[in-house]
Parts: sequence; C-alpha cells; structure tokens
Amino acid sequence: MPGRERRRAAYAALDLGTNNCRLLVAEPTFSGFRVIDAFSRIVRLGEGLGTSDRLSEAAIERTVEALRICRSKMQARGVQRAKIIATEACRLAVNGAAFVERVRRGVGLDLEIVDRQTEAYLAVTGCAALADPLAESVIIFDIGGGSTEIAWLDGAAANPSTDPTLRIRAWDSLPVGVVTLAERHGGAEVTRRMFEGMVEEVAEKLSAFALRAAAAATAPHFHLLGTSGTVTTIAAMHLRLARYERRRVDGLWMTDAAVSTAIDDLLDTRLEQRADNPCIGRDRADLVLAGCAILEAIRRAFPSERLRIADRGLREGLLMNMMREDGVWNRKAVR
Repeated sequence: MPGRERRRAAYAALDLGTNNCRLLVAEPTFSGFRVIDAFSRIVRLGEGLGTSDRLSEAAIERTVEALRICRSKMQARGVQRAKIIATEACRLAVNGAAFVERVRRGVGLDLEIVDRQTEAYLAVTGCAALADPLAESVIIFDIGGGSTEIAWLDGAAANPSTDPTLRIRAWDSLPVGVVTLAERHGGAEVTRRMFEGMVEEVAEKLSAFALRAAAAATAPHFHLLGTSGTVTTIAAMHLRLARYERRRVDGLWMTDAAVSTAIDDLLDTRLEQRADNPCIGRDRADLVLAGCAILEAIRRAFPSERLRIADRGLREGLLMNMMREDGVWNRKAVR
C-alpha cells in the first residue's frame, strides 16, 4: 500500500540436532541478516541411541511439540523461505525416516536429514566470519549431541562475501557427541579418571583427521574456532556471568590457559552445582563435561594459544546459504 514500508522477505532456519531443536527467523540486511525471532529447546531426540538404534516415543513427542512451536513462529513472521534440517540422531536411527514422515504429516514441516559433509560445511559457513582475518589456518569445530564436525580452513580469508567453504582443506564428522559420550561414560558425577577415558575415546576417533590436518597448527596466526553449548558454557564460566549473555560470549577470544582453568573448575563441580548454574541448567548438567572432553581432545591434537568462541552455527549457515542463493545482497532494495 502507498505510504507503507514494504516488508522484507523473512527466512527461517531450523536445526534439529540430537539434543536441541533451534530456530532462527531473519531478514536480510545490506551485508548480512537481522534476527527477528528465535527459539531453542532441549529435546534430547537422540536419548538412548548409544544403546539402541531407535528414536524413543517419549523423545519423538518432546520433539514434535517443539517443532509445532517453531511452525507457529514461522507462520506468525510470514516466512517465505525456510530450510529445516535434522542431523545425527535421524541419520543413525532406523526409524529416522519414519519420524521425518510423521513430522511432515503431523506438523506440516519438511525435515531434511543432511549428511555429515553438509553439516560440517554449514558449521563453517555459520561461524567462519569470526576467524582472525590474519590467520592462514583455522580449525573450526562444532560439538553436537551425537556427532562432532571439524574442518581445516587453509589459506588467508578472502573478502567477507566469499563462500568460506572454498578454504576447506580437510574435514571430518566424528561419531561422538555430548549425549552419546555421556551415555557411555556417565555424565552425572565425573571423576578425572572418567574424564581422561572420554578424552582418549575422542582422540582415537579424531586421529585420522589430526594426521591429515597436522600442518594446520604451524601456519601463521593459527587458532581454534569452536561453536556449541560446550564452548559457550566455557566462555560463560570464564566471564563469571550471573546469567548467559550472548553478546558477551559470541566472538570472545580465550587463551589456552583460560580454557584449561574453566575446564578444571567444571571438573571440580558436582551435578547439582552445575544444574544450579544458570549458564548450564538442569537439562545440560550431565552433558557439559562430556563436551569438555571432546574439546580437550581437539586442543591436544591442535595446540593453540587462542580459541575463539562462536554462539552461532548451522542455522546461521543455512540462512547465509539461502540468502546467497537468492542474491539478496546484490539487490539495491535491501538496506
């Protein structure tokens, strides 16, 4: 209508992982996007997959409820294009495809089960903007509930609009995440001996990639770049936040010594202490030390004085890809 500002197109990205269901709704801006709505809920879709090959009915019901909330948010925001993905839990479960069909019929959302390479590349796309532009080598990793994606970015960064996946020299998807590792080793009360056992298991799974990417840590200005609830929790512990603040965590640089201190502090806590910490919470109290073990294995394989923390990942990667495909940043109308 004349005199009324034209509404920009809204995009939605939904990442259904082994542990979390997360949604972002965003509008394109001049060189990126602006988040206009978001949703996150721990659903533990992959609960029990460490000992079974099926998604349980209780986990499915929790997840379907969360997906209905996501659908309502997308409808309310007038989303014109969406990408909705499922990852490791649905890849592993024998009833993963049946779950996808149930969501399509019952919720009205078309879930796509993405392969491991796609997940790794999305993680890179979502958080590569935080890499030091002077770094000629970066190891990016995403510690998930059922798997851990890791990639070696080789060479200096080009201009910000260039697809960062073009820098990927090697990648891997480790079949271990915070849920599966905690279920195998225990996550409630973790001794240092139990913790070392988890680190050793992850190190074995990481060894092939560590060999391929061994030269990464020798490049000028090399650093680690991590995304996941594990690294954001480590950052929150380091900052001694009374409550979680994304603006202070996303993009934070931590020294190697500071990361070690944060992990040691967590190892000295009991389950109830972690549950009472507002930056961890009851839903993640039994998982965070398994995540720390995965992080520790990566740190030992790729020693670095610097770790950059990203509170962003697959959803941001999905949004960037959709907007890049649509050429929104080439249009004069986007301001």
